[in-house]
Amino acid sequence: MVLKIIGSSHIAEQSVREIKKAVEEFKPDIIALELDAQRALALSQKEQTSRISLAQIRQIGVKGYLFAKIGQYAQQKLGHSVGVAPGSEMKTAMDLAAKQKTTIAFIDQPIQITLRNFSKRLTWKEKFRFLGDIFNGIFRSKKQAEKWGIVTFDLRAVPDADVIELLIEQLRKRYPSVYKTLIDDRNRYMVKQLVKLIRKDPEKKILAVVGAGHVKGMNEILLKVDVL
Repeated sequence: MVLKIIGSSHIAEQSVREIKKAVEEFKPDIIALELDAQRALALSQKEQTSRISLAQIRQIGVKGYLFAKIGQYAQQKLGHSVGVAPGSEMKTAMDLAAKQKTTIAFIDQPIQITLRNFSKRLTWKEKFRFLGDIFNGIFRSKKQAEKWGIVTFDLRAVPDADVIELLIEQLRKRYPSVYKTLIDDRNRYMVKQLVKLIRKDPEKKILAVVGAGHVKGMNEILLKVDVL
């Protein structure tokens, strides 16, 4: 088994450079991406086919719909502020794979399942905490944010491992259902897909590109799995 997992930020130019370097140096046979088929199609066609429509509320629930809309808006605004389109690193990986005729695997859980689970699990306590955190993020200065335990970092770069671990731990404590839905469930799903790829072609080199917040959890799960 030859598997390399690299963590990315969806709006950091640093991630684009790191993926190019990893593909050049590692020379993978398979590039596995934190995407499902729907989001991959949207990126490849430069269309908004991954947008969640009102018609899908019955499938994913109101809370999942609102979360998706807020998330899309936030990523677009943050991406614009740093001059990088959200998902640029994944698009780069797909383009490199197509150019070099490398196999691509989309290993993330379908977005509809994730959003449906989000709707089912989000508690009222977490909703009120979310509103409070938004207020603190908007109206507190950087010094006040640090006093309140709010982590700040440079959006143009992938956060350090210590910062990522702190952010994930805060999410787990303050929003346990969100952590399970967005992080833990998807870690397990993506590891399962990677294990399938490894068992099918144990001699092939796999480069997995996932959000930086997934790397540690996925590696911990992999250590407990009988891969071969």
